[in-house]
Amino acid sequence: MSEPKQWYMACLDLEGKSVLVVGGGTVALEKVHGLLACGARVTVVAPQIEPELRELDVEWLPRRYERDDLAGRFLVIAATSDTGVNTSVHQDAEHRHLFCNVVDVPELCSLILPAVHRQGPIAVAVSTGGASPALAQRIRTQIGEEIGPDYAELAQRLQALRPWAKRNLPTYEDRREYFARLVEEALA
Repeated sequence: MSEPKQWYMACLDLEGKSVLVVGGGTVALEKVHGLLACGARVTVVAPQIEPELRELDVEWLPRRYERDDLAGRFLVIAATSDTGVNTSVHQDAEHRHLFCNVVDVPELCSLILPAVHRQGPIAVAVSTGGASPALAQRIRTQIGEEIGPDYAELAQRLQALRPWAKRNLPTYEDRREYFARLVEEALA
């Protein structure tokens, strides 16, 4: 058995970025909620969409996906049950060098979306490398039970100290040790 693919974990700044979601069902709705929460400008292309999608701040193109829908996008998510459409979205995104997530088809993804728990400025992401979204969601829930409001408050206090630390602690290592000590003291 070959080694599983290793995904490089990163956080994307989607504030004001144009994101295309292909599909208008419940899975697309879930993805749109996450994108909007991060400030993305979302366009949904699908002949029909869930009624709740119509109530969200998205642009809806009421038709089938077309290759030119990718023009000017930062990211694309294919959330349809049509294998042909999903494959076309993937191929078109690859051609344009765009990050693409095809929901539940990791082999057609240049980007996979982890299960995320958010508490204030803290975001904990769990991925199984596409092996099992259900397992990732279960782990996310368990971790989320440990990360409460006190962690969010601590993160905000530490963030407020960053400018002082940059001015007064000359090296990255000095700052890392300073913040590690503060975290240890706060959570002991």
